[in-house]
Amino acid sequence: MTTPDVAVRTRAELGEGPTWDPAAGRLVWVDILGARIHVYEPATGRRTVQTTEQHVGAAKPRAGGAGYVVNLRDGVGLYDTDGAFRWLVHEPVPGRRGNEAMVAPDGALWAGTMRYDSAPGGGTLARVTGDGTRTVVLDDVTISNGTGWSPDGRLMYYADTPTGRIDVFDTDGTGITGRRLFAAVEDTPGSPDGLCVDAEGYVWVALWDGAAVRRYAPDGTLARTVDVPVRRPTSCAFGGPELTDLYITSSSLDDAHPLAGSVLVLPDAGRGLPQAPFAG
Repeated sequence: MTTPDVAVRTRAELGEGPTWDPAAGRLVWVDILGARIHVYEPATGRRTVQTTEQHVGAAKPRAGGAGYVVNLRDGVGLYDTDGAFRWLVHEPVPGRRGNEAMVAPDGALWAGTMRYDSAPGGGTLARVTGDGTRTVVLDDVTISNGTGWSPDGRLMYYADTPTGRIDVFDTDGTGITGRRLFAAVEDTPGSPDGLCVDAEGYVWVALWDGAAVRRYAPDGTLARTVDVPVRRPTSCAFGGPELTDLYITSSSLDDAHPLAGSVLVLPDAGRGLPQAPFAG
């Protein structure tokens, strides 16, 4: 298939952060501004929604099926399976909220923040471990978005959306060094938003305002473009029993298309990497 199908038809204000939960066979994603965690089970079509008390930038499964780690307005918290909540890191900053976050291969959460007004340099990227230790790895970030790791775990890819760049770093698992350009989005409308890395080491990135998802080879050259019917795709992740289906979230903000805000799926897009649960 060369064009995506519809997995979940909805009107999320700012759908984001798709993550495949292999233990439960389901896709977890969020509507940031709707303050909701969504769960979709492709095998049955079952959908559930959990409301959060704050805007939620990301929700990721925890180890042992213990619930979710969430990147909220005022910090990083934990939901248990019974819905009980507690803060892991509580650091409210007026005018700032959590945005995209990803779990690294070692189980730590790399959590981004941004200003509500998207003020330049108002956000950060921080590493949060299961015991609540928070270490800022990048400051002077504007809109912290896509984060992903190479199959061998030695490279980390990252997008600060307004820069129009996907950067790559060397990493030892806890820190990052050697920041350099991986790919720049200059030849087409749109800016890099959420991303994922497949089993071949190719980087897939959603283009906000670009109505497309791109696949870049490990050397940074463009390998494939998948056009989508919505103007603002936000992120992508592999899911399904064999991790071969690419799920794409989107936003309905300033997009009147009837599918804007829905979750799309591109079957047999390739093969993804297993995503570690949060170790906490």
